[in-house]
Amino acid sequence: MARRLISSGSPFEEVAGYSRAVQDGKWVFVSGTSGFANGKIADDVESQAEQAFDTIVAALAEAGATLADVVRVRLYLTDAGDFEKVAKICGRRFQGVKPANTTIACQLVDPRMKVEIEVTARKG
Repeated sequence: MARRLISSGSPFEEVAGYSRAVQDGKWVFVSGTSGFANGKIADDVESQAEQAFDTIVAALAEAGATLADVVRVRLYLTDAGDFEKVAKICGRRFQGVKPANTTIACQLVDPRMKVEIEVTARKG
């Protein structure tokens, strides 16, 4: 299967020259995904993480994959103190899947963003 580009429709994808996800054979690589939806973002990290996962789920679905296919997740947090809040959401979303995980505390490109999530999946 040839490489397939998947868009979420965000205008920033065109500006920054990236795809929400790239499918290459059985592999699906989902770009770092924030809590933005329709140009808006919640103030709290939990809502942002849930929205990021919803966007990721949609991108995976377009590639014929689900969260059950995820083998790698990377979490970027602007406040390491938010780890437990986001970890609980990951634990629920990845119940029984348990992908490899890296969590990094860092500065993100928009000060309203508290979390960014990226995943790699391999379709069964």
